[in-house]
Amino acid sequence: MSAVPATPAPRSPRFYILVSLATSLLTMALKAGAYLYTGSVGLLSDALESGVNLAAALIALVALTYAHAGEDEDHNFGHEKAEYFSSGIEGALIFVAAGAIIWTAVPRLISPQPLEQEAIGLALSVVAAGANLLCGWLLLRGAREHHSITLEADARHLLTDVWTTVGVIAGVAVVYATGWLILDPLIAIAVAIQILFTGGSLIRRSFDGLMDRAIESQHRESIEKILESARTEGADFHRLRTRVAGWKRYVDVHVLVPGHWTVQRGHDLAERIEREIEAAVTHAEVLIHLEPLEDPRSHDDGPRRRPGS
Repeated sequence: MSAVPATPAPRSPRFYILVSLATSLLTMALKAGAYLYTGSVGLLSDALESGVNLAAALIALVALTYAHAGEDEDHNFGHEKAEYFSSGIEGALIFVAAGAIIWTAVPRLISPQPLEQEAIGLALSVVAAGANLLCGWLLLRGAREHHSITLEADARHLLTDVWTTVGVIAGVAVVYATGWLILDPLIAIAVAIQILFTGGSLIRRSFDGLMDRAIESQHRESIEKILESARTEGADFHRLRTRVAGWKRYVDVHVLVPGHWTVQRGHDLAERIEREIEAAVTHAEVLIHLEPLEDPRSHDDGPRRRPGS
């Protein structure tokens, strides 16, 4: 009987970020070469965005290392929220890059300049776009494996960079074919405006994470179905609250059980619910508060207020 091959262990988030760093160095060099050959500010804008990719990958490496440090005496719930700082800083860097691109392009609008050795520049840009495409796809796979907003942010940025490069290549090709030099700075400004949307999206998602945004609706529905099953045993539930911190999903719920139940029976029900939720929601940490069903105070579903408020 042949042995079943073992499933390979998933690569660590650090592996994906190191790949991103190497890719960013390669693409930045290729795009810088394309600019130096051609003198195109459109290609320069593309190279500046790759510089942002490199800086973002370095920040992501630091953030992921810290986020995976685990719990300690001062951080009892771990360090997962460090990932949101990484994606937020990446969004801010994108805004800086967009400003630099516009600053470089405006003088070319006033005084257009001819391009040189366009074929070499375009060839280098095509190679860079291919490298970013492969790396972005790999990072997205890593983001799904680890539920990492840092890896997803880096992947989305790289894939956006691919489309940016495609647009710049097309624009430079049109300039080469038609001689319409003003298209070059216009393309650079269009690139700047387009990446501003990416930066804004990353900052918004980081803000949501730092503000303890609730888990995704499909996960909440799964949790509610599991809790509904407790009602068939005479129990009930309320005050279901959830939040996301990096790759972790936190679930907090009050489960009401009949007062005549033993402590053991209530505990067994809570343990079963926890196991089912953890099986349904990846990286979930579940906290269940047991309450007596007959006590009116158990049905208080309002928020807990601070003293004096």
